Amino acid sequence: MVMTVHSTEPFYLGGDGARILTANDAKWVSFFDTFVRACVPLFVVASSYLQFPLHYSTGEFLRRRVVRVVIPFIVWSLVYAFYWGEPVENLSNLLLNFNYAAGHLWFVYMLAGLYLIMPLLSPWAERVGKRELQFYLVLCFITSLLPFVRAWFGGNPPFIYGPLGIPNPAHYPLWGEASWNAYGLFYYLSGFLGYMLLGLYIRRFVGEWSWKRTLAVGLPAWLVGFAICFISFIVAVETDAQGVYPVEGPMGMAAVWETTWINDTASVALMTIGWILLFRKCTCSGRFYQRILLPVSKASYGMYLCHMIVLALVSTWLRSTLGTGLEGALGVWTTPLQIICTAFGTFIITAIFSTLMQRIPLVGKWIIG
Repeated sequence: MVMTVHSTEPFYLGGDGARILTANDAKWVSFFDTFVRACVPLFVVASSYLQFPLHYSTGEFLRRRVVRVVIPFIVWSLVYAFYWGEPVENLSNLLLNFNYAAGHLWFVYMLAGLYLIMPLLSPWAERVGKRELQFYLVLCFITSLLPFVRAWFGGNPPFIYGPLGIPNPAHYPLWGEASWNAYGLFYYLSGFLGYMLLGLYIRRFVGEWSWKRTLAVGLPAWLVGFAICFISFIVAVETDAQGVYPVEGPMGMAAVWETTWINDTASVALMTIGWILLFRKCTCSGRFYQRILLPVSKASYGMYLCHMIVLALVSTWLRSTLGTGLEGALGVWTTPLQIICTAFGTFIITAIFSTLMQRIPLVGKWIIG
């Protein structure tokens, strides 16, 4: 799902800004990206489902996370620093943040932040009741509406460009927020904390559901979230295009298009609920599980870390071979085929590489996790 998200990016991000060649491309980008947009929240839900509350001491938990997550992250941060851009500048930037050329590594910082607060909340998580947890989940869901509230009441915010042109939207202040205070009423309940609590709730209080009940709850939630994301992106793009393509502008334009795609918005949260309920019904065993699914699953973090190098090569080759837009080799089907082939090709290559690397004694775990 993550690889599919990144496979759509060349079709709405171009050069140093936003760029969509055709109205057809806008629809394909919105469809594929929206379909899998819940990928990051799902990872957080799964991590919480398996790790929260802690099964062992804080020290042991953090030690395991360092070995499993932090060390491979450092290794691949160095790889990207030498692979893309100026190594000296990239290495110096690593002292403060990830290299923007390897933008997907933002995720590791967020995940590490959640790991740091899991021990703090674990005693509460062990004894929390169903109603109490539901109350906090409702509050977290309210915070997922804040991006829409800001847009409705604040209009399109101006963008202030930071280092390397990364846009920082000037938020419309809400409930205690001000230029001198970012810690408003819902600050500490916003972001990915809600997905961490969702994973806890599903594991503790959602029992085995029938397929009928799963679809009755999960499918409407997913469809509503999908509709909001898909339609909003198309409307935002067409508003900027005014019927004239290609439509292009600064990176801030793409950030506005992606408003309903933000991971902690209600639309993505609804799709996450739909997906996680569906995945809970999926079981697997036998030879395929033991020989293929389980080894790839164990290597999936390494696949995530390394996949952008492979994806860039696969995507570039496909675009040069098949062309782009309606002038591409397959006309209207050129873009969707490239997105699908880029995602699956990247997945297969990184799966083979990561599973083989993980088998190397001692070194494998430091590289793949």
